Amino acid sequence: MSELRPIMLAGTGSDVGKSVLATGLCRIFLQDGYRPAPFKAQNMALNSYPTPEGLEIGRAQAVQAEAAGVPCHTDMNPLLLKPSSDHTSQVVLNGRPIGNKSAYEYFRHEGREELRQQVHAAFDRLAQRYSPIVMEGAGSVAEINLAETDLVNMPMAAHANAAVVLVADIDRGGVFASAYGSIMLQKPEHRSLIKGIIVNKFRGDMRLFDDGRKMLEEICQVPVVGVVPYLRDLHIEAEDSVAIEAKRRKAARGDGQCGCGAAAPSVKFHRL
Repeated sequence: MSELRPIMLAGTGSDVGKSVLATGLCRIFLQDGYRPAPFKAQNMALNSYPTPEGLEIGRAQAVQAEAAGVPCHTDMNPLLLKPSSDHTSQVVLNGRPIGNKSAYEYFRHEGREELRQQVHAAFDRLAQRYSPIVMEGAGSVAEINLAETDLVNMPMAAHANAAVVLVADIDRGGVFASAYGSIMLQKPEHRSLIKGIIVNKFRGDMRLFDDGRKMLEEICQVPVVGVVPYLRDLHIEAEDSVAIEAKRRKAARGDGQCGCGAAAPSVKFHRL
């Protein structure tokens, strides 16, 4: 099979469904005869998953690797933040803890280029072994106040020369504004990487969104490449601050477990 350009799923916000869609794409590419692998430069997760070497990566990337039919590896998630409080996280680099940092310390310019080199090197190693690389962004792709220190969204897509697909969550409302704003707030060189939009978590008859799809394409000047229904029974370990806070609230109410085991999340894959 010919090699394919990397693809990145970037979000209009947190918890819009990037991880589930990335998992699905990993399985689709595998079924189509390619050798895909997942990649997320940096994520935040309460729990990690051990690689065969005994190192740590985000649990979503472990599920995505399973979907791709390949062993999970630290190159798939070179930078992992494990929150210990509202302001402090343990930093795991290439599968090994390197210490605790406050949000202020972590997002300062000092030391960011070294981390950037590390995540770029991990991607480059992965890209030598697999094709295509199914990349995942983190949170909102348009956090312009963090753009200069960003390691995981559009600067990472630029390094990989990835085709970026913007994921917008229609269930929470504001899909037109969030998609348009996310695109228009990009630097021109980054905006040119955005090749499509996926409208995710649609409830009801999709025919009712036909006009909306055309409107979204007109205002964004980017094609809507898919409208994905709301999936009720498919769960993958969440990895961002919005989902982590929801999990903490659920655990505090006693109607669910926060989870601290190392067992792999169980997901059954079928042809999508």
